Amino acid sequence: MSSMASGTSGPRSCDTFVALPPATVDSRVIFGKNSDRPSDEVQEIVYFPAASYQAGEKLECTYIEIEQAEKTHAVVLSRPSWLWGAEMGANEHGVCIGNEAVWGREEVSDNEALLGMDLLRLGLERADTAENALAVMVDLLEKYGQGGNCMESQMVFTYHNSFLIADRKEAWVLETSGKYWAAEKIEEGTRNISNQFSITTKIDQEHPKMRDYAKSKGWWDGEKEFDFSAIYSYVNTARMTTSTGRYCEGYKLLNKHKGNITSETMMEILRDKESGINMEGGFMTTGSMVSILPQDPNLPCIHFFTGTPDPERSVFKPFIFVPNITQLVKTSSPAFGPDDPVKKKPRFLTKPDRRHELYKQHESAAVETFKAKSKEMLEQIRKLEKEKISMMESILQNGYLDVNQAVNLFSQCVEEEINTYAICLRV
Repeated sequence: MSSMASGTSGPRSCDTFVALPPATVDSRVIFGKNSDRPSDEVQEIVYFPAASYQAGEKLECTYIEIEQAEKTHAVVLSRPSWLWGAEMGANEHGVCIGNEAVWGREEVSDNEALLGMDLLRLGLERADTAENALAVMVDLLEKYGQGGNCMESQMVFTYHNSFLIADRKEAWVLETSGKYWAAEKIEEGTRNISNQFSITTKIDQEHPKMRDYAKSKGWWDGEKEFDFSAIYSYVNTARMTTSTGRYCEGYKLLNKHKGNITSETMMEILRDKESGINMEGGFMTTGSMVSILPQDPNLPCIHFFTGTPDPERSVFKPFIFVPNITQLVKTSSPAFGPDDPVKKKPRFLTKPDRRHELYKQHESAAVETFKAKSKEMLEQIRKLEKEKISMMESILQNGYLDVNQAVNLFSQCVEEEINTYAICLRV
């Protein structure tokens, strides 16, 4: 996500992509996202198993408490390590969600409520399809609202949210403005979202009072065709896919590869620096995710996460949901419990060291070797990534998954990545 925090630059945000047949190879849905956040923020990869709860139990999200669900699904998340919610993730049913910061005519609330990242995790924990996740998220949005500081800082940084929600069959774009929202269903081809509203006149679900509210504010006369982006934002929707900017660049890159999109294509798009999709600077790409969602329910969904900044010099590591997954220790940040500066009021008075083991090793390798031996390092980590991609491809082609191996799949790859850095640092 990114920033109007400084007040000097325009909004910048993440980029989220989905490609569905016939745009993809082998009848798969391919999902991808770059999370663009403050450059010193650590993103961790964490796994939470399915769980059951007693009636009346409460759930503490980043800032507020809400009612807990009776049951939650297993989830894997890539999240800024200071908060409860997540920037992107997947659940055991093959639902994937990514979110974006968006700004429009409606003022953003500073009041602490649910963050967009909390809504994302709640959608994954409580829904078994993309459409059900949409329903969960809008119900919670209407009940609790969205708002609160989205950055681990005393400088307040807030935004509305848009989401791309995908499963094995379809995808949904959900765009919100305060408690109002519109959703568009995607059944084939490609779609991306960035830091602007992108739903125009194709609205498949919406807040029941969304149009009345726009009328009451004088944004819509009730006569013209209802165009969500044109009415709720300041963007000229006619120019969205032709003007410069990452939304447009992402749209072009997806279209360039239409018909041949694979997980590797999606990784290439996320690594693209020229388009600004792989962001550098004060706000940068701090984590990336690519998922393969086969339409055949007998095949596993495969989710790749970096857990480190800059996908160009990171490894996309595979994760598959199976029972009894090994906890992801080396991509989990330290926990500070009730002493965490996020939990104490006033919040964010101090900033603890949240780096996990993989982050530390990746950072050392970047400082020590990327200048002197960047080519050699990149070759080694790309080789590791290619091995993992071809291993995953053989699982999908053969339809055979060794469950015992999958339990340690992600953790094992993290170990191999850490070892690769250690070897390159020694040489």
